[in-house]
Amino acid sequence: MGRLDGKVALVTGAARGQGEAIAQRFVAEGASVVLSDILDELGEKVSADIGPSARYIRLDVREESDWAAAVSFATGEFGRLNVLINNAGIHVKKPMGQTSLDEFLDIVRTNQVGVWLGMRAAAPALEAAGGGSIVNTGSLAGLKGMATRTAYSSSKWALRGLTRSAALELGKSGIRVNAVLPGGIDTAMATPGADHSRLPVGRVGTVEEIAELMVYLASDQSGYCTGADFVIDGGGGAA
Repeated sequence: MGRLDGKVALVTGAARGQGEAIAQRFVAEGASVVLSDILDELGEKVSADIGPSARYIRLDVREESDWAAAVSFATGEFGRLNVLINNAGIHVKKPMGQTSLDEFLDIVRTNQVGVWLGMRAAAPALEAAGGGSIVNTGSLAGLKGMATRTAYSSSKWALRGLTRSAALELGKSGIRVNAVLPGGIDTAMATPGADHSRLPVGRVGTVEEIAELMVYLASDQSGYCTGADFVIDGGGGAA
């Protein structure tokens, strides 16, 4: 018996890396999953590889109309929506003086506004299903400053505020809202050449480890958890 039996989840940024691992793990735990991304070819392939419990829809998290279509698609395909995983995000590593305003705003629109749009769009469907779970993917960069990442770090600090405020607002509807804050994880967004041997665990994290934490927060096992940050960083933030 899976920990997510009977649940329907919408996962953003699911065409590769962390989002793909989350979608795969959710289905393995009994969920039906709608994968979404702007990388259509990859997303369609991942969905097909997972099998009949998965569907794919194009979703640009910056676009309000895309969110409405994705939530409608999920409820139309599987009858309800129980879980939203706001996993999509972008990252730019540049000194502040070399970061354009357009680059800064694009990161904010994707990492911050996209999460807000997703929670707003999904909340009615989650409430109609009797409640559910929203998990927002943050970052260790949302707990401390990071040089050359002013845009990214500020968007992830804002995500923590969004998560806590939404938890307070949506709790009465039976909706829990939490944030997962990864440190160095082996994905396409990882910093090349980063030395993870200095971490207490001595290695980079894996997407499978993130997926396991997402399963817990999506499941009824975490029923007393809301408005919280779940740091998964190999001890990188302990210093």
